Amino acid sequence: MSRLQPTAVIFSGFFLLGNLIILWGMLLPDMAKSLQMAPTISGVFFSLMSAGTIVGAIIGGKYVQKFHFLRLFALLAISETLLLLLLSLVHSWQLLLPLILLVGLTYSIMFTIGHTLIARLYVTKRAAMMGLMDFMFSLGTLTAPLWVVMLYWWLDDWRWPVRIIAFCLLLVGLYSWYVAQQRPVLTPGRSTGSQSLSYVAVLRQPLFFIMLLVMIGYGAAEWGQGNWFVSYAVDGLGYPAESARLLLAWFTGGMVVSRLGFALLLRWLQPGQLMLLLAGCALSGAVLLITTQAYLPVVLGNLALGLGIGGLFPLMLSTAMDLDADNGPLLSGLASIGTSIGFQFAGLATGIWAQHAGIAQAFMLVPLACCWLLAMLWLFSRMLQRRKRHNAG
Repeated sequence: MSRLQPTAVIFSGFFLLGNLIILWGMLLPDMAKSLQMAPTISGVFFSLMSAGTIVGAIIGGKYVQKFHFLRLFALLAISETLLLLLLSLVHSWQLLLPLILLVGLTYSIMFTIGHTLIARLYVTKRAAMMGLMDFMFSLGTLTAPLWVVMLYWWLDDWRWPVRIIAFCLLLVGLYSWYVAQQRPVLTPGRSTGSQSLSYVAVLRQPLFFIMLLVMIGYGAAEWGQGNWFVSYAVDGLGYPAESARLLLAWFTGGMVVSRLGFALLLRWLQPGQLMLLLAGCALSGAVLLITTQAYLPVVLGNLALGLGIGGLFPLMLSTAMDLDADNGPLLSGLASIGTSIGFQFAGLATGIWAQHAGIAQAFMLVPLACCWLLAMLWLFSRMLQRRKRHNAG
């Protein structure tokens, strides 16, 4: 049976998840004002979302293979719709916090399903197709600032972007259920009743433990930038909110280009070499962002950071799955856990730091995360080369 329909479900779902994950950083200033959230509460908001993501990744990595992927994806999309609609109705930050925890949990399981399904459907083109899938995710993060800015011309209310994403997720959920009914057998060689997998066995392999450390730095850099740049540009650099959102689009645009094109560079570079090149680009962009206030250098900093960050997640995950395809759900979950830990640290640490020293100083966390990312990737690339030499011998 054709792989087109399941691919369309996952790609469209990832596009919406990209919109959803970047939405909170753009809406945070208005949400904080409307719900009277202090900077520390804003940090807790992001931390709870990432905590939900961690729990979702653990659950998803161990158990998603027990279910029909597309039926589960449909149920999760519909659940996310209901959670977002409830969230758009709250008038107190105390009610916002438990809802964002559940939003993060549901999102994370959908994320794990997407990576696992595409990796199994396209074994011979895994890196390219996972890069294209994450390109759709980044395309969502790119378009979100643009359509939110236009929506604000008519509806200056943070609740409406959340409701629009909820409606779109409902459509994807219904389509996923329809495709699931047409495709009773999802992937060759796997049954939905297979045994749950073990994170402990995977983490005993040093290479995959280092991958977890890499993804912590990745999560801190990506989501520190994605969720705090608008606040940094507005309160730290003095840009109007609309200009700050459009500046963020250069970061997400760089991620789009990187995820769409990184696989082409694998013709000339080994995966470890390409990872180091991308991490170096990200670090240079992050340093530029904290050393200048002029518009053009801020644009270039955002673009370089996006180009460096964008291709790392699909490149890292496809490289790991090539080494141990049977544990694909666990590796996807492990990558999401590491990203979420970094996300949680970036959210909470930046919020606390901003509370005491202001966002202009607290934004230093992004280049510090890029330094960690580059160091861990250097270790990963060395261990990857050693493992390949061992297997070849």
